[in-house]
Amino acid sequence: MFHSLILGRRKFGSIGWSRIYNFNDGDLTICGDVLHNYLSKYEKVPYQDLIYIYGEIMYGGHITDQLDRRTNSNYLQVIVRPQIMEGMQLTCAVGFKSPIPHRFDRDKYVQYVEDSLPAENPQMFGLHPNAEIGYLTAAGDALFDQILLIQGGSAKGAGSGPQNIIDEFLKKLNDDAPMFDMIGLKAKSTGDPDPFWIVCIQECERMNILVQTIKISLTELDMGLKGQLNITDAMDGLSRSLSLGFVPAGWTEVAYASLKGL
Repeated sequence: MFHSLILGRRKFGSIGWSRIYNFNDGDLTICGDVLHNYLSKYEKVPYQDLIYIYGEIMYGGHITDQLDRRTNSNYLQVIVRPQIMEGMQLTCAVGFKSPIPHRFDRDKYVQYVEDSLPAENPQMFGLHPNAEIGYLTAAGDALFDQILLIQGGSAKGAGSGPQNIIDEFLKKLNDDAPMFDMIGLKAKSTGDPDPFWIVCIQECERMNILVQTIKISLTELDMGLKGQLNITDAMDGLSRSLSLGFVPAGWTEVAYASLKGL
């Protein structure tokens, strides 16, 4: 249960764990071996020792953020306790109690978990129901992105689709398109520039670079599709991104951080 909760939180992104940790089945196997050794050698189960080994060494060895380490430790404090052997109500799975050892054999344990464990939901991980919205949205986006990529691979040829998009963008970025006059802006500065002024200048320069990059790359692609230039890998990638409605990688490198589409 602990292992599944730790891994399950990862799908919620930064809400589940503030960083990406590579928890894996090897952690579960090693912890199982540790537990087996303790149960074989000692009459009394050393719960606190197990919590420390699991939370600070095994699973905790992956964790670098202190708040994440606290989350991991709290899970162990709640789950790994003597009551787990007495049909304890698991707070992470409302309505599901830990199976009492003397009642079942291994197959019945498996059947009990499959039949009685409630459906997975954000509350099981101590999260608000809305936490699942981001996960489901990301999963849906990934699914449709793959569908678009598959369709794009079997489409007519690269370049037959993006021409309308190229024309639309170049129409907006014609010679009369607004570009920040950096010389004129800097000439207006009087005295020592304050932080706001510096940020303004930096953002204007960045926008000019972005607009220039888009304009040059689209112009070259337009000429390539018309046979006036050889098609390069960069131009082919740009054409494919435009056909699929993705923001081209070359634009992303000089653009603002954004999750918006093309």
